[in-house]
Amino acid sequence: MVLNNVDNLLDTLKQRGFVEQTTGDKAIHELFGKPITGYIGFDPTVSSLHVGSLIPIMALAHMQRHGHRPVAVVGGGTALVGDPSGKTEMRKMLTLEEVNENPSGKTEMRKMLTLEEVNENAKGIKKQLARFVSFEQGRAVLVNNADWLTGLHYISFLRDIGRHFSVNRMLATESCRLRLEKGLNFIEFNYSVLQAYDFLHLYKTERCCMQMGGSDQWGNIVAGIELIRRVEQGAAYGVTFPLITTSSGEKMGKTAKGAVWLDPERTSPREYFQYWINTDDRDVARFMALFTFLPMEKVREVDNLEGVDLNAAKAELAFEATKLAHGEDEARDALEDATSKFANLSASIRGRVDVRAKLSVTKPDSFMSRARLAEGIPAFKLFHEVGLSDSSSAARRLIQQGGGYVNDRRIDNIDTVITCNDLNNKEILLRAGKKRYHRIRVKSERKAEAENSLAKTKKVVDKF
Repeated sequence: MVLNNVDNLLDTLKQRGFVEQTTGDKAIHELFGKPITGYIGFDPTVSSLHVGSLIPIMALAHMQRHGHRPVAVVGGGTALVGDPSGKTEMRKMLTLEEVNENPSGKTEMRKMLTLEEVNENAKGIKKQLARFVSFEQGRAVLVNNADWLTGLHYISFLRDIGRHFSVNRMLATESCRLRLEKGLNFIEFNYSVLQAYDFLHLYKTERCCMQMGGSDQWGNIVAGIELIRRVEQGAAYGVTFPLITTSSGEKMGKTAKGAVWLDPERTSPREYFQYWINTDDRDVARFMALFTFLPMEKVREVDNLEGVDLNAAKAELAFEATKLAHGEDEARDALEDATSKFANLSASIRGRVDVRAKLSVTKPDSFMSRARLAEGIPAFKLFHEVGLSDSSSAARRLIQQGGGYVNDRRIDNIDTVITCNDLNNKEILLRAGKKRYHRIRVKSERKAEAENSLAKTKKVVDKF
């Protein structure tokens, strides 16, 4: 099967800023011409991923959207060992008793996780990944490397796998070189061997021929590719992502309060939205390319924006990022909260994000003549008429309690009349409470009458 995508996955990843290094652009471009299976590993030392994990998560999502099969590997086995990649100091492995005696929370102290804890963390990670990729019908797979690593026999592993590794080459890798001066323990030294074995295992069991990961994983990825070549005489490939920092040089996903988590219990959707709203002006277009699925044509427009228009683009970035992580309802609530606080931003956001369209794509519509609107319709009667309230009295109570909105503007007066002055691009958006919407469209007298008549006829037919 040859994929018919307009863009090759490698082209998409490069255009959007995901690629730092590959094991060969030409070969990988050809590889992505057909459906393949590729994997990325995730650390299960906590039950939630954070914004710093979004690059690999989005890469998996792009892989699936281009017709490939992503595999997310939870490092349950390797988490029991510890990855020295990208670290300059050895982290002390603490027992549970030591952690209880030393609750200081220092980053160099790490509790030894039990398999039960790792498995529980993996559940939380899969739930978050499912927001970005679909695990239904085998379209994506989540596996735990503890399933195959913890059952290995040490002598057999050394004879069958360890003999393929050169100590000299392992010591030459960047992750080991950075650590040799301050200390690299034997357990961590074996991490590269274990991750290479992961790749070999997935190559044999899932026909996985691609591994992607952060730039600090380059040595581990190459080791896996070499192991597959030696053991299976097979071809495998690798892609690494750049370390993403803000234009001010700060690490992604860090705030004064700490990490920005994908778990809504740790970082609320509104706090998450606010994190993206606060994006540095210089980063808006780059982060749109990396952390949303907005088309690149729209992303490139941001480079020419400034002032309120650029702030509106930040709101769009925040909306799209929050929608992916927490769902559209939460993103919509956060966006509405932002627009209500910053009135001067509201019109610009609507022009760019098209809030009304996003809110009412699946909401019922009705049609009304301009002539009827010109006469004016009491808001409470209109809410009842379109079905947002069961009766006129219920609509009155809704408005009195502050739950009635016209074009995202709260109706403050029970006697408010809806007229042509409320039209916005020939539409009026009514809202009852937080999540019930109805859109009124204004068309010609003849067309409005015909469509409303057709709708009434359909209701009658549906009753039978």
